Parts: sequence; C-alpha cells; structure tokens
Amino acid sequence: MHHSCSKENTSMLEELKEEVCRGNLALPKHGLVIWTGGNLSVRDPETGYIVIKPSGMLYDGMTPDDMVVVDPEGRIVEGTRGPSSDTSSHLYVYKHRPDVMSVIHTHSTFATAWAATGQPIPCCLTAVADEFGGPIPCGAYASIGTEEIGEQIIEHIGDSPAILLRQHGVFTIGATMEKAIKAAVMVEDVARTITFAKIVGQIESLPQADIDANHDRYMIRYGTSAASRGVTK
Repeated sequence: MHHSCSKENTSMLEELKEEVCRGNLALPKHGLVIWTGGNLSVRDPETGYIVIKPSGMLYDGMTPDDMVVVDPEGRIVEGTRGPSSDTSSHLYVYKHRPDVMSVIHTHSTFATAWAATGQPIPCCLTAVADEFGGPIPCGAYASIGTEEIGEQIIEHIGDSPAILLRQHGVFTIGATMEKAIKAAVMVEDVARTITFAKIVGQIESLPQADIDANHDRYMIRYGTSAASRGVTK
C-alpha cells in the first residue's frame, strides 16, 4: 500500500513538471522573457515540493524532465540541472504566503522600465484597478540569488498579484499558475499603455472609490450574468 502511495507522488510530480514546463514556455510565447531570463515555479499541494525552471536554460529546448524539484528548504529532490537563481526567493514567498501556489519572474520591457526608475505603476486605468486593486507596488533593490528579493516581495506586494523590484524586474504570484501568468501578462500590458499615455499627456490616478468599485466588480461579478448592470437572465 505504502509503495503505491509513493508511486502516485512521482506520477503527480511528472504531471506537475509538465505543467511547469508548459507555464515556463508561456512566458516567451507572451513576449515576457528573452534568452534564458525569467522563471516560473509551482508548489505541489500534496508534498509541499516546488517545481521550478532550470537555471540558464534556453526555453526552446526545454522539456518537463529539465524542470527541477526542490523541497521547501531548497534541497534538490529531483532534476539533473541546477534550479533557477531565484529559487530562494520563490521559497521565501511560499513560506510566508500559504495562499500562493505559483511564482513568476520576468523582465518584461515596459513593466521593467518602471522598475528601472523605481516607480510603482499608478492606478490610472480601470484595467489596473480590475486586476491589481490599486497601484502596482515597487519594492527596493535586492541581491539576486538570495532571499532578499523574497523579503521585498512579501513586505511590499500587499493584496496585489504583481510587484516591481527596483532596477530589476517583475514578480507575480497566484493561487494557480494560470493566475500568476495572467498577472504577468496584464502587468506588462498596462505598463505599456501607461508608458504611452505619459507621452500623450499627463496621467492621473483613479479616485479610490472607483478603484474599489472596479476591483470588486471584476473579482466578484466578471464572467457572470451580473457582469453588466441592466442585464438580466
């Protein structure tokens, strides 16, 4: 009996490695990373192990077998390659946020332009209010390869699914991998629009009441029959 249980775990991680490989490949597909930059991890709810992208590997040739499995302390459980250089920060986030099941890091151009200047992305569009519930915060500069980035994420991300790291890039989190990917796509999209908006003219933040109303509508009614007022079944 015990044997079949442990076998089940391996097969579950095989599935998870496939999912994590697919998630990592979604990053270049959405134009969020180039060359070997960026990484995505997912936590296995059963074992608590984390499956993460291998360090310094091109996305092109990546297969599920290249994914690295680490335990919450960062010990390699499975994998022939070294785990991402951001592994300790991913682990720090998982340790302090039990609700988070996926962490993503990108250097997507427009969002990272804001990170380069150390500025949060202002909540001047309904799309920012919808997805992020307010401005997208910017944490301080932190050394790569240490827990420092994780500390900045936990300290500054609040209720947002995305955060900028000063002079570095973007991190997003989610209760599922899809949600973390969506946040990474959305943060780049709004950053791009807002950067162009600054060229067009002055930008101003939405009033807090409108931010709250949009976020509430998006989180609760979006995708339901109550998405638009005045529409009934």
